[in-house]
Amino acid sequence: MSTSARRAREALGAQLRDIRKDARLTGRALAAAAGWHYTLVSKIENGAINISENHVRIWCRVCSAEQQIPDLIERSRTIDTMFIEWRRQLRTGTKRRQEESVRFEAETNRFRVFEPLFIPGLLQTAEYAHAVLSHFVRHHNLPDDVDAGVQARMERQQILYRGDHRFHMVICEAALTLGAVGTEALRGQLDRLLALSSLARLHLGIIPTRAEHGFLPLHGFWILDDREVLVETFSAELKLTQPQEVATYGKVFAALAGSAVYGRAARDLITRATGELAAETS
Repeated sequence: MSTSARRAREALGAQLRDIRKDARLTGRALAAAAGWHYTLVSKIENGAINISENHVRIWCRVCSAEQQIPDLIERSRTIDTMFIEWRRQLRTGTKRRQEESVRFEAETNRFRVFEPLFIPGLLQTAEYAHAVLSHFVRHHNLPDDVDAGVQARMERQQILYRGDHRFHMVICEAALTLGAVGTEALRGQLDRLLALSSLARLHLGIIPTRAEHGFLPLHGFWILDDREVLVETFSAELKLTQPQEVATYGKVFAALAGSAVYGRAARDLITRATGELAAETS
């Protein structure tokens, strides 16, 4: 389990402990009233085990806190689904993951995307996408279907031109020159960004390196409408659906977006980065 998921489980246990204490019950008294072994209460409160929805209902009823049942059940469901290992998710290759993205992206009208070091997948060229997906395949020893994965990612990009979708994407200036992909692939990617920057439904912001950042650019994330946040780590993808967490990421995004430049100023940064790359190869 990821650190984030473990902390979420511990936080849920702490909330249940507060509910028990507010009811003036000891752990043993709660366990006896619920018909559980006395050690189960301690394990739940310390986040040592996953708690079932039935456990939540019984806990709240014993503590006369039935009004908290819906929120606590939603939190327990979030913990169960928030952590999906890349090795498990990509065990059949990268293409299937791209096809899954098509499904949840089609259900989304408003995209808010922040990437500090990379170009977001929906804006990538085939060459750039090939380099990025190859990193995942090599690192996790996945089936090598990078070409199929790239093709699926390119097909995903049709969402940029169809339907009522709106995209607000913010990247850091470092993403324009980061050496995670080859120079030629990056130059092609910057040309693609310039072309996409005039797309009416895309609001593309770039945070200059020396700009005062409204919040620390700790990691990238995608906010899908107001229902879900996706966060990629080295080992897994986190899916956060609790309204409080979604709202937190929305606040962070607003702060980072406020640090970015748009329109001509953003295109000037892209053009400058293109010139720097050209100088490297001249």
